[in-house]
Amino acid sequence: MNLTIENILLVGSILLFVSIIVGKTSYKFGVPTLLLFLAIGMLAGSDGIGGIHFDNPQIAQFIGIVSLNFILFSGGLDTDWTSVKPILREGLVLSTLGVLLTALSLGTFVWYVTDFTIYESMLLGSIVSSTDAAAVFSILRSKSLALKTNLRPTLELESGSNDPMAYVLTIAFLTLVINQDQGVASVIPLFFKQMILGGIAGFAFGKLSKLIINNIKLDFEGLYPVLVIALMFVTFSATDFVGGNGFLAIYICAVYLGNQDLIHKKTILKMYDGLAWLMQIVLFLTLGLLVFPSQVFPLMGIGLLISLFLIIVARPVSVFLSLVFFKMKLRRRFYISWVGLRGAVPIVFATYPLLEGIEKANMIFNIVFFISVTSVLIQGTTLSIVAKWLNVALPEKAKPISEIDKLISDLPKSSLQEFEILPDFHAVNKRIVDLNFPKSAFIIMIKRNGEYIRPGGSTIIEAKDILMVLADTIEDFTKVNECLQKSNNPSKT
Repeated sequence: MNLTIENILLVGSILLFVSIIVGKTSYKFGVPTLLLFLAIGMLAGSDGIGGIHFDNPQIAQFIGIVSLNFILFSGGLDTDWTSVKPILREGLVLSTLGVLLTALSLGTFVWYVTDFTIYESMLLGSIVSSTDAAAVFSILRSKSLALKTNLRPTLELESGSNDPMAYVLTIAFLTLVINQDQGVASVIPLFFKQMILGGIAGFAFGKLSKLIINNIKLDFEGLYPVLVIALMFVTFSATDFVGGNGFLAIYICAVYLGNQDLIHKKTILKMYDGLAWLMQIVLFLTLGLLVFPSQVFPLMGIGLLISLFLIIVARPVSVFLSLVFFKMKLRRRFYISWVGLRGAVPIVFATYPLLEGIEKANMIFNIVFFISVTSVLIQGTTLSIVAKWLNVALPEKAKPISEIDKLISDLPKSSLQEFEILPDFHAVNKRIVDLNFPKSAFIIMIKRNGEYIRPGGSTIIEAKDILMVLADTIEDFTKVNECLQKSNNPSKT
């Protein structure tokens, strides 16, 4: 069956529905949801029972890039800066030096065991050199793993920020495969240009996005998430246009925005959480459709050999060498080595050689696909077991909850207090979003001139307003009082 304009919505919606229903029960059998999405795509594809013919790597690459925009942006919004800051150096070293070491060691092994040229081997090593943000975010969060001593922020920071390095290496070695007269030194400037411009643009667009979101007046709350989507794509495409790395830019932009006070922030976070899931399903379904299992099976032997080398040797060696100058317990290093999940990102990167039409592009694509599947299957299904075995897991009841988790989950508060706004208060004539209001408290209602109004981030506080505030502790209410007054005047409670 061919996909047409008439049937694509029907086929797409059925695949989406089946994926959600199957994914709902997958963890009862210990199977990662993402793997099931991929399997459903393969079953629906040309070699499966669905017989849907889809062999367009260009469209698959476009869908992959759009999906990664949403997945990385959502991951960035959920990243709590206070938990990332202490492990920032470790995460950045893993996402740069660690990726490079993985690519070089795996590339050398591929060159040794196959008939690939050295550049083709390094290209394959580069494509699978980064841990996959979609897989790591999805599996760590859906398994609700509680890990000790900043392990989870380290893993999420690494997976969210290491795709740019893998992308640069992939493009660099692809260039060398196509133009074999060039040397390795010719691609070094490309690396620095991508990383430096990507980092600067991400931070700059984050500041600009905050300014726009908090100062533009939209009549409908639902338009704010749409505005953020537009800003996300502007960040990616503008950075890419000037030669920077768009993936790095949107991740940094999202981390910045996720840790700022924004108008309708809860609405934005909830919408991105749902969109990230949708994009993960669409991405894995599309890649499943693109793969022909009949072409993958003949490569299972060499694929399994390369995958095992990556999991058992290349990843651990790169992690241990990257972290050699940091103080970290041995079991934490082993666990970081084990969470080297490969997923959709390497498969998307493997479409670049296909589009360039290099000689071994199909073989590289199929081997990369096999490596990703075995990685999710072997490592993804054993994260909890290995965490307990290495004693890096916390009991579920001890799982820490970040401020962003609290914001999204609407945790009930135990106490209500009223605060009357006097004319000399700092909060008078200021918007709530500009007050730096304590995240541990919520303004649920404002009484003004005998009427009750529902507050939002853009609501301006006026003198004689009475704010009804929910919080848990006396300390929370004290912070609210200080925020509103910025003076020593006592509040009315």
